[in-house]
Amino acid sequence: MLTNSRIAYHRHDHKRCINAALCRARELCDARKARFTPIRETVLKTIWASHRPLGAYDIVDQMSQSETSAPRILPPTVYRAIQFLLDQGLIHRLSSLNAYIGCPFPGNYHSDFFLICEQCGSTAECSDDQVDHAVKHAAGRADFQVGSKVIEIVGICPECQV
Repeated sequence: MLTNSRIAYHRHDHKRCINAALCRARELCDARKARFTPIRETVLKTIWASHRPLGAYDIVDQMSQSETSAPRILPPTVYRAIQFLLDQGLIHRLSSLNAYIGCPFPGNYHSDFFLICEQCGSTAECSDDQVDHAVKHAAGRADFQVGSKVIEIVGICPECQV
């Protein structure tokens, strides 16, 4: 089982998360001969700025307020970068929130489920073989071919329970 839930919900050196995500992204893009342009890197860094999902316009706003971005970033530019990051498996889209969150396991097969705190918005990506098996088993019984799956579980994180 892969999980980052302990990290997402507890205070930590978040710069390490961002640096690790950027390093993995560069390595994967280099290996795949995919162009990890400065704008794509900035969008990924913005998404990884916290363990909270961000909508596309939140990303536009944060990038426009950043010192590293002189002219206002336009939404189509951000949407193209988001699509690239999704295609490379570097981020995930959370449908219920219409928002994006960084993937801590890019390049590895994993069955995603997300624990979303309804109070603070912190979100942890988890993966569990038993959950994956249960979904495949249920789909098989229904003769349903799974294309993709994202399970979102809403509750209260350990920090907000205190």
